[in-house]
Amino acid sequence: MQFYAPLYNTTYIMRRRYFIGLSFRGTHYHGWQKQMNALTIQEVVEDSLYKISGERLRVVGSGRTDAGVHALSFIAHVDTEKELFREETDFLYKMNCVLPPDIALNDIRTVKPEAHARYSAISRTYEYVIRKHKDPFQNDLSWFHAQPLDVQAMNDAARKLILYNDFTSFSKLHGNAKTNICRIEKACWKESGRNLVFIIEADRFLRNMVRAIVGTLIGVGNGKITREDFTHIIESRDRSKALFSAPAQGLSLVHVKYPDDIYL
Repeated sequence: MQFYAPLYNTTYIMRRRYFIGLSFRGTHYHGWQKQMNALTIQEVVEDSLYKISGERLRVVGSGRTDAGVHALSFIAHVDTEKELFREETDFLYKMNCVLPPDIALNDIRTVKPEAHARYSAISRTYEYVIRKHKDPFQNDLSWFHAQPLDVQAMNDAARKLILYNDFTSFSKLHGNAKTNICRIEKACWKESGRNLVFIIEADRFLRNMVRAIVGTLIGVGNGKITREDFTHIIESRDRSKALFSAPAQGLSLVHVKYPDDIYL
């Protein structure tokens, strides 16, 4: 008896992974990650991709952002069977026509299948902008703080952050992070025109961490606590010992760094 192997379609459709670069003003959104009964950046981006591609695509972000926080450079990855990169200019144009004015798609790059927007990141950099003068046109992008601050004392305290790796004192209470360990590479204040800018770079950040650090450093700058007190707050690993969290509108994610070898 002779058997014949059934014929199968041996054409395989390859799904490609892309990194997309976004910028957004977070004023009217409840952060990046999708939530019930709240408008988020992720939801808007996924809906816009559906309108352009016809596919329901899941977009994975490089991290969470709190409600009201902005991003100059936010990275996300998306998997699709379509060759978006081949028609990059057209794709960017169509997406930006669909996206609302406060969200922009800046670029798209093909990456290796194992590259991950969140877990492949080497570091993230945030900036917090304080205005020393009243400016109604910058209310959503910075925090107005008219009281004089001792910037040198704030910088002396900020340098202590690099010496530690447990930042429980600046983490959101009852958060779901598996660990409060972070490696901070840079933390400093600089004068920028009439603004004061805090720059911090780390491998990862906890929810509310940067805003809590800024609020506590403001306490050093206005003399409410000393530089030594700031060190003790870090070492206490107790959120109740830290001071207030600075308002969200002054905070922006400005850069996410990846290894060069993930790109195709």
